Amino acid sequence: MNFSYWEQKSWLSDLDFVIVGSGITGLNCAFQLHKDYPGSNILILEKGLLPEGASTKNAGFACFGSLSEILEDLKVLSEEDVVALIQKRLNGLKLLRKNLGDEEIGFKNHGGYEIFLEKDKVLFEKCVAEMTNINQLLHEVFETDCFMLSDNKFNFKNTTEKLIFNPFESQIDTGKMMTQLLRKVYKKGIRILNNIGVQNFEDLGNKVIVKTSNFELGCRKLFIATNGFASKFGINDVKPARAQVLVTKPIENLQIKGTFHLDKGFYYFRNINNRILLGGGRNLDIKGEETIQFGQTELIQQKLEELLKTTILPDQEFEIDQRWSGIMGMGKNKKPEIGRLSANVFYGVKLGGMGIAIGSLVGKELAKVSE
Repeated sequence: MNFSYWEQKSWLSDLDFVIVGSGITGLNCAFQLHKDYPGSNILILEKGLLPEGASTKNAGFACFGSLSEILEDLKVLSEEDVVALIQKRLNGLKLLRKNLGDEEIGFKNHGGYEIFLEKDKVLFEKCVAEMTNINQLLHEVFETDCFMLSDNKFNFKNTTEKLIFNPFESQIDTGKMMTQLLRKVYKKGIRILNNIGVQNFEDLGNKVIVKTSNFELGCRKLFIATNGFASKFGINDVKPARAQVLVTKPIENLQIKGTFHLDKGFYYFRNINNRILLGGGRNLDIKGEETIQFGQTELIQQKLEELLKTTILPDQEFEIDQRWSGIMGMGKNKKPEIGRLSANVFYGVKLGGMGIAIGSLVGKELAKVSE
């Protein structure tokens, strides 16, 4: 591609920092770099028309993990690491709210619930038995009990009689959040080029050469914030994990309000005004969903619809309005990976399905790791 003098001078020359990925992490990295280095020349490269991956495709959960998920985390992480990880998620949510404002991101605190199907009664009993211990473990974070039993006031069917309630979980409007974040970044003079896929890069010591599908450019430092697509750049501890989602058409007199998890967090749903958004099911085909290809599968979509019919909306008529998918970044544990590939190339990835909670903080820490 041959650029004009103006294009080359205004967009592609004298670049201090280039960020790969315009999702939550990449935009927060850019925001922090601008704050730390006023007047610096920052460019973000995004392969999608919109921020591709999970930032504009997630369910809008401002959460930090259900009780059963925390028990699973304790199988691979120490108690200290689990507490630190939950604290990071809360700090990330606070940073997101501080940077953008609650009204601007549609923040609503309706609490969160964990539901257990009748077939998962043993898991429910284990969670109840461990509830006091987990509340004590997390007391330094929340200063009060985080989990408690709740009645099934939503008329869910084929579940245990009680739910586990968490008053601290909330929900946001993902579209509003990303729109506000993009607006904030643009106001700082940070530029974003969409539909530009980065193919590879080379750190020459005094600069980094970045090769894209359309052109080549140079910069002082390069930051990779591609999460689920990180393995493309040699960050092999991170595996892609596709999340399939659907949303219903409006449902009259919908009484469900809050964020909901079941089956160790592999399924999740919430209200969006008078609709239900439901996602998950990758546990039905873990290897098959370890992909960077967007799309839906009949196996998972049928399971999602079955959950709507038999458990979530058993006595209500509903129609599916939309279906989509996002690509998350997973690893052996849920601790984010923040580090460097070379002297001038850095990465912040593996958000473990908690991008809304931890993305702002990972972006900030990614910017700081280059100091």
